[in-house]
Amino acid sequence: MNNFLLFGSLGLPEILVIALIVLLLFGGKKIPELMHGIGKGVRSFKEGMKGVEDEIKNSDSTEKGDKK
Repeated sequence: MNNFLLFGSLGLPEILVIALIVLLLFGGKKIPELMHGIGKGVRSFKEGMKGVEDEIKNSDSTEKGDKK
């Protein structure tokens, strides 16, 4: 069952090989730009999720207000 964990079977040699392949594919100058883009995407996703949570809380509070 533990074999199905994400990165559970990856060791240091495998991670180093993956990092080397990424470096060769994108080059040293493109990696910071790539990481910046990933960071923006994650930030945008979190903001979207927070917006959805806020909408759910607002709809719950209005429904509770209607029932009183």
